[in-house]
Amino acid sequence: MSRFFFKGIFPLFFGLILSSGAIQAQETVISGKVTDAASGDPIPFANIIFKGTSIGTTSDFDGKFLIKTARPTDTLVASYIGYKSRYKTIKKGVQQVINFQLEEDITSLQEVVINAGENPAYEIMRRVVRNKSENDKRKLIAYEYDTYTKIEIDVDNITDEFREKKIIKKITQVLDSVDRIAGEDGKPILPLFITESISKVYYRDNPSLKKERILKTKINGVGMEDGTTITQMVGSSFQEYNFYQNWLNIMTKEFVSPIADGWRIYYDYDLTDSLYIGDDFCYRLDYFPRSPQDLAFTGTIWITKQNYALKQIDATMGKQANLNFIEKIRLQQELAKTDLGPWLPVKNRVLIDVGEVGKNNAGMLAKFYTSNKNFVTNNPHSQNFYEKPIELAEDARLNEEEKYWDTLRHEPLSETEKSVYKMIDTLRTIPVVKTYTDIFKVLLDGYYNLGKIEVGPYLGVLVWNNIEGVRLGGGFKTTYKFSKNWIFHGQLAYGFTDEKFKYMASAQRILSRNRWTTLTFRARKDINRIGIDDENLGDNPLFMAVARWGYFRRGYYSDEYKVAFQRELFKGYSQKISFRYWTFNPTYEFGYIANPGDVNSPVIESFQNSEISIESRYARDEVFLQNDNERISLGTTKWPVITLRYTHGFQDVLGSDFEYDKIRLNLTKRIKTGPLGTAYVTVTGEYIFNTLPYPLLGLHLGNQTPIYTSVLYSLMNYGEFVSDHYASMQYRQYLEGFLLNRIPLLNRLKWRLLATTNIIMGGLRPSNQSLNSNFTPAGLESAPTGYFTNGKPYVEVGYGVENIFRVLRVDFVHRISYLDNPNVRKFGILFTAQVQL
Repeated sequence: MSRFFFKGIFPLFFGLILSSGAIQAQETVISGKVTDAASGDPIPFANIIFKGTSIGTTSDFDGKFLIKTARPTDTLVASYIGYKSRYKTIKKGVQQVINFQLEEDITSLQEVVINAGENPAYEIMRRVVRNKSENDKRKLIAYEYDTYTKIEIDVDNITDEFREKKIIKKITQVLDSVDRIAGEDGKPILPLFITESISKVYYRDNPSLKKERILKTKINGVGMEDGTTITQMVGSSFQEYNFYQNWLNIMTKEFVSPIADGWRIYYDYDLTDSLYIGDDFCYRLDYFPRSPQDLAFTGTIWITKQNYALKQIDATMGKQANLNFIEKIRLQQELAKTDLGPWLPVKNRVLIDVGEVGKNNAGMLAKFYTSNKNFVTNNPHSQNFYEKPIELAEDARLNEEEKYWDTLRHEPLSETEKSVYKMIDTLRTIPVVKTYTDIFKVLLDGYYNLGKIEVGPYLGVLVWNNIEGVRLGGGFKTTYKFSKNWIFHGQLAYGFTDEKFKYMASAQRILSRNRWTTLTFRARKDINRIGIDDENLGDNPLFMAVARWGYFRRGYYSDEYKVAFQRELFKGYSQKISFRYWTFNPTYEFGYIANPGDVNSPVIESFQNSEISIESRYARDEVFLQNDNERISLGTTKWPVITLRYTHGFQDVLGSDFEYDKIRLNLTKRIKTGPLGTAYVTVTGEYIFNTLPYPLLGLHLGNQTPIYTSVLYSLMNYGEFVSDHYASMQYRQYLEGFLLNRIPLLNRLKWRLLATTNIIMGGLRPSNQSLNSNFTPAGLESAPTGYFTNGKPYVEVGYGVENIFRVLRVDFVHRISYLDNPNVRKFGILFTAQVQL
């Protein structure tokens, strides 16, 4: 097929010389749209050509095309890289509409063959990299624009076997009317969710700050109610990708850009065409990953000849890549030059095709579209303006009339999208759909919603451990429908072996949502483990729930009363102050000497404490979503999270036994390491100034199970080390498909390498060593504890493989130091199950 294509409309006239004179032939005018047969999404930049000629055009960003000619052939051809070409017969001399649905063709993605001499695409790519700093939008001091966002989520791959399932049969009538949604010969899809939003986006540099103000949203979906969280996530902030960056973060994975500085390491290129796109003369380059298993793309880029800027890009990642559950990710972007030189995206489209999990199950499609206009450059606002990265207008969720939305949209809804709205309304009324939606919500959130209250969590309903035996429990918490200012939470449990009731009751007052401010009261009576508490591990609720199972090492009963006040003082910085009273009654052999200098001093096994803590937390670029009465952190992008806590214990206050001071500093950071994947590092230091029983000191959490947990030291025995001063570092390196992607046969398994290192240095002062008794008050031998000596660190290093059968992880860990301690494991193999992309 010829590679010579032309942009635009080609009205060609010719005269036929007849005996009576010249007569102009009738013109053939063809318009239509090119879409993906599987998803129904438009295919931009597709080639439309009359077979056997060079008369042709390309589809625009919305897949639409228009072609005119007085010299047509009988057949019109639509083609695009990665798809099977499609041929359709036309009628000459009339105006007609012809639509194309193209099917994906993996076999067409072949390796590029380069003849003698340098590939001409390489020089173009070198100039693209040299001009990146001039064309990248990050060169602008500031910019802002209006944006329209549309998101649709559908069920796809609906097979006959899937239709025969008992549940699906109950909605067969709905499914039968869905067949037309993907196109006249596309595959049927079942829409679940569609939303639109209108926003204003602001960005400034030095410091880098961004804000999106969501002005209007329209949400319609199965299981969607208030939509507060969804409303904040449907803005353009979560659908923005900058290909001028070397790496793009998509669904927590780092993908290499086809115009990255190291482009030649990851990609091959083929210069296939040159054409006008609008007013810009562009080179068309097709590109392919050198290793199909890498997190890299296949597609086409259009580079302007004048300044070697990215004009358009189509990037697809197929199922050969080392990614779980994802059949395909496709990103399409069209950019325009600003008045100051750098280019900004005017249209973006993202498609994520989630594969079937198991035989005869359906898959899922997630489709995102954004359109930007009314750009303003280099007009920055004050830093205070950007304090809230995502801001929701008060009337954003008002149900506006459809006619009003027609005035807001940058382009009208297609007939298919109008059908999606109607289809979702129908699905929501089907009882079986509502039932399974409720079940899914319980599995996701842990609670069952009854309107004003939620009951649960289901993880705590049934537990077994050696102290409580079988433990049954339940609880509730109020929702925003009960109150938007108060949250009440209660839990009750009973252990059939210890024959004790446990409870928790709390009340939280939300004082401010603008600068998140809360006042919390809590009373609790329960059994806990030393070192495992919500002060240090509260952000890991799943681990806290699992920790109640099995053999309870060094457990204790405790009565606790706590009041806490927390406020965000400015963007990224929050302050917390809390007062806590709690008791300690061990379930294991423990004792401490009341007066170590007195040989007749009694041995005591229980105590009580009153303490106040002041905590400062700084996370410069952390983004939060408001979920009704809760605030959800989406983490940070490039800056660490720093937490500093000071704790003072009061003696004789409410019967407290000790006075003490503690200071603790923690830093966590996610680090992008390019081709080596992603690293996570946690650094912690603590100093305790006083002489105290070891449950009040730093008990480092060991692991004597074959299950790997990142918060534990894998080969340290439980209670093996206690410190009153220490510094630790935990480092995890996830190498993704590095190395294994390039080994034949192994690359098909999609295994991923990883590495871990745990280091801790500390010590225990002689005064604290002598305080702990070797015997309990009853004369039993106390559970042993140890400490670090002579400044020698504890070190363990590990390596492993994850993504075995897509869920299994195996770690091989070596202990490097303190190998002479009793019952030491020098080497261990640990396992864990995890679900990840």
